[in-house]
Amino acid sequence: MPESMPVHPPPSVSGHPAVGDAGRLSCRRRWLRRLSVAAGVVLGGGVVLALLAFWRVRASLPQLEGSRPLAGLVAEVVVERDRLGVPTVRGKSRLDVSRALGFLHAQDRFFQMDLLRRRSAGELAALVGGAAAQVDRETRVHRFRHRAELGVEQLSQPHRQLLTAYTAGVNAGLKALGAVPPEYLALQVQPQPWREADSLLAGYAMFLDLQNESGGHESARGLMHELLPADLVAFLVPAGSPLDAPLEGPALETPPPPAPQVVDLRAKQPMTRLFAQRSPPPATAWDSLRDAHAPREVVYGSNNWAVAGSHTADGRALLAGDMHLRLGLPSIWYRAALVWPGSDGPRRIVGVTLPGAPCVLAGSTGKIAWTFTNSEGDWADLVVLETDPANPQRYRTPDGWATFTRHSETIEIAGGEPASVDVLETIWGPVVDADHAGRPRAIRWAAHDPGAVNLGLLRLEEVAGVDEAIAVAGEIGVPAQNFVCVDAAGRVGWTIIGRIPRRVGFDGRVPVSWADGTARWDGWISGDERPKVVDPAAGRLWSANARVVPASGHGLIGDEGQDVGGRQGQIRDALLQIEKATADDMLAVQLDDRAVFLSRWRELLLELLTPEAVAADPRRGEARRLVNDWGGRAAVESAGYRIVREWRQSVASASLRPLVAELEDADPRFDYLRDFRRFETPLWTLVTQRPQHLLDAGQESWERLMLKAFDLTLVRLASQGPLEDRTWGEWNVSRVQHPLGAALPFLSAWLDAPPRSLPGDANMPRVQLPWAGASQRMVVSPGREEEGFFHMPGGQSGHPFSPHYRDGHEAWASGKPTPFLPSEPVHTLLLLPVAGGTASRPTDPAADAHALRARREPRG
Repeated sequence: MPESMPVHPPPSVSGHPAVGDAGRLSCRRRWLRRLSVAAGVVLGGGVVLALLAFWRVRASLPQLEGSRPLAGLVAEVVVERDRLGVPTVRGKSRLDVSRALGFLHAQDRFFQMDLLRRRSAGELAALVGGAAAQVDRETRVHRFRHRAELGVEQLSQPHRQLLTAYTAGVNAGLKALGAVPPEYLALQVQPQPWREADSLLAGYAMFLDLQNESGGHESARGLMHELLPADLVAFLVPAGSPLDAPLEGPALETPPPPAPQVVDLRAKQPMTRLFAQRSPPPATAWDSLRDAHAPREVVYGSNNWAVAGSHTADGRALLAGDMHLRLGLPSIWYRAALVWPGSDGPRRIVGVTLPGAPCVLAGSTGKIAWTFTNSEGDWADLVVLETDPANPQRYRTPDGWATFTRHSETIEIAGGEPASVDVLETIWGPVVDADHAGRPRAIRWAAHDPGAVNLGLLRLEEVAGVDEAIAVAGEIGVPAQNFVCVDAAGRVGWTIIGRIPRRVGFDGRVPVSWADGTARWDGWISGDERPKVVDPAAGRLWSANARVVPASGHGLIGDEGQDVGGRQGQIRDALLQIEKATADDMLAVQLDDRAVFLSRWRELLLELLTPEAVAADPRRGEARRLVNDWGGRAAVESAGYRIVREWRQSVASASLRPLVAELEDADPRFDYLRDFRRFETPLWTLVTQRPQHLLDAGQESWERLMLKAFDLTLVRLASQGPLEDRTWGEWNVSRVQHPLGAALPFLSAWLDAPPRSLPGDANMPRVQLPWAGASQRMVVSPGREEEGFFHMPGGQSGHPFSPHYRDGHEAWASGKPTPFLPSEPVHTLLLLPVAGGTASRPTDPAADAHALRARREPRG
C-alpha cells in the first residue's frame, strides 16, 4: 500500500464507519471469522485434493483376486500369489503363460520396465527432464532402439510369437490398472505403451550395467602402455594374482617390481597432495545421475557355485548364486513360478524374471538349475581411427577410405526444448571418444551385433541336463557371463554364456588401428573351442568375477576389470572344507563376512605399531587396541575393521599414485585405483618388499609413509567423534532407494527402505556396501526345489502402497532363510480368454474361487 494512501477502518455491519475501540474490536472479530472460513475452505480443499491423490494412487494397485478378461488367451490362466506376493502362473500353454506374465509385470512393475527401456534407448530425459539429457546423449551413440527393432525381426517364429503375446499382456495389464502408476502422477506424464522392441531394450540395459560401453578399462591400459615403461606396466597390470582361485590351473605369481634403472621415484619431484582423497569425475553421466551420493569404490559383482551330488548330503547337486548389483526399490528382479503342460509332462520353471522380458533369467526347471556372475571379460575393443588429413570426414579401412555415416538423433526433454545428437558410425561401430592425443576412436562391441540380445534363455526351459545347457549357452543373447549349472542327476558345469569374439592379429588389451585389416574380429568362438568345465574332480565349481580359467585359455575371455580373487578364493576354500554339503551350508557361505582378505593388512598394521611407534603418539594406542580386537569380520560393531580398511585405502593411494602421476596429468579420466581392481597385487609387493626407488621422493621411508597414512586415517575418523564409535556399521548403512526417493528426499520415508547397518564388504562372500550388494540370493537343487532358499531386497511389488513393496526386505537384510518356492496361495486371480469381445464366462470372484478349489492342479 502506498504510504500516502490513508488507512480507513473497516466498515461496520450497518455500512457506517466503525467508531471507537468497541467498533474496531467488532470488526476484527468479523475479519477473523472471515479468515477462518477462508482457511477452512483452503484446508478443506487441500484435504479433498489429498484424498483424491490418495484414491488415485490406491487405484493403481494391481488386481490380486477375482477374475479379469485378457484378450488373446486360448484358455484360462490361474495366478496364485503367496504371502510375499510371489505368483505361480498356471496356463495351458507357454504362450498363455507368457501373456499372463506380461500382465503381471505391468501391474506390479511398469515404471521400472519403462526406466529399463528408456535407459538403453537414451530416452530418459523425455520422462524426467533435462537432468538425464547427458545420459541420453551418451547412450544414443549406441542406437539401441534401432538395434532392438532389427533384433525383433530376426527372432525365430516361436520366440516372436511368445514376445508378441507377452507384449500384449503388458499393455493389457497397464490398461487394467485403475490409474497410472504413482510415479507418473508425480512426474505428470502418461506412460507409453509397451512395444516388442522394448523387451530387447531391457536386455540392452543389462549390457550397459554389466559391461563398459566406452572401453574405459582398455583406454586406461592403452595410456599406460604408451607413456610408461613396459616393466612398470607389467607390474601394475598383472595378468593374475597369487590370490586367484581359478577352476583349473594354478594362481599366477606376482610380477617383479621394475628395477631402479627403469623407474626411480627418488629422482623425481615429490607428488603434491600425496595423501589427499582423489574425487575424479564419474566415468559416465549415468554414473553421475544414479551414483550422486555413492563412494567412488562401489564395486558390482556376483558369486555363484555348484556342488556335485558326490559331495552333498542327499546325493543331489546344489546350486547357489547371489548376483550383486546396485540396490534399489523395487528390486531389479521379479520372482515367478510358471507352470504349463509340456509334450513330455508338466513343465514348471521357478526363479527370477527381469520385468520387461518374458524369460526366467536364473532359476530351476526341475531338471536343471542355473545362475550367473559377471565374467568381467573383454567383450569390446577400441579402434583407433586413421582419419584423412585432407578430409576429416573420411577414415582409413582395409578397403581404402570410407566416409563416416552420420545419424541425427533427437532427444526429447520433458519441460524443455528437444536436443539433437549426431552419431558418427564406422564399419566397426560408433565413434565414442578421442584419446589423450586427440585421435578419434570407435568401439567394436559385442552388444552392437545382430542377435546380441535375443530370447535364447527360453531354450534352457527345454534342456534335460548340464551337457545340453552348456551346448546352447553360446547361442543365448545376453551379456557374456559365468554360467554355472547343475542337473537332477547330480552333475555340475561351467561355461561362458553369450558370445565370445574371435580376435585375429591382436589380443584386445590396448586400443589399436584396424585400418590395414591385420587386427579384426572374425566371427565368434563356437563349439569345442568355447571354454567349459564339466564334472571337475573336486566336485565343486565357483566364480566371483575373477579369473576362472588357466592362463593358457584366459585370452579367449580377456580382462576388462576382473577382481583380484580374494572373494573367489574364500568361497573355494569354504566349499572344499564341506564334505557333504546341505542347503544350509550354502546359505552360510553366502553370508560369510569373515575378513580373510584384510587379515594380512591387520597383521602388517600391528607389526608397524611397535611400542616405540605407539609411544610417539597417544592416539595410536587406542587404535591399536581396536585393531587387535577387531573380531575378524566385517561386523557392524567392529571399529577395528573400519580402521584397517580405511588405512589400507590411504596406503594404496599414497603408494601407487606416484607411479602413475604423469598419466593423471595426460588424461584426467585416468584413475588407476578405480580402473584396475587387481591393484592389491602390486600394492602388497610395495608394502612388504619396500623398494626404496619406488617410494615417493617426499617420503623418508615406507614405514613412515604407512604410519602417516595411519595417523591421517585416525584424524579423519576421530573428527567425527570417539574412535571406538567409528564402527563399520556406522559407515556401512544400507541405502536402498526408489528412484524418486533419491530425487525427492521428502518422499524417502514413503518410498525407500529404512536405513540399516549391515555386515559384509566387497572382498568377501557377503558383498555389502551402502548402495550395492546381493540383488538376490538363492540355493536350489533341481527336483528338490522345496528345500531351497531365496532372498531379495524389497519385495515383489513396485507400488509403495502394496503390502508386498518391502515385505521381503527384512529376511534379506538379516539373512533369515525364506523358501525358494512360492508358499501356499493367499490371493487367486483368474485371467479369462475373450470370445467375441467379451469374457468367455462371468467374472464372479466367489464362483471363481469355488471353481478353482474344485479343479486346482496339485502343487509342486
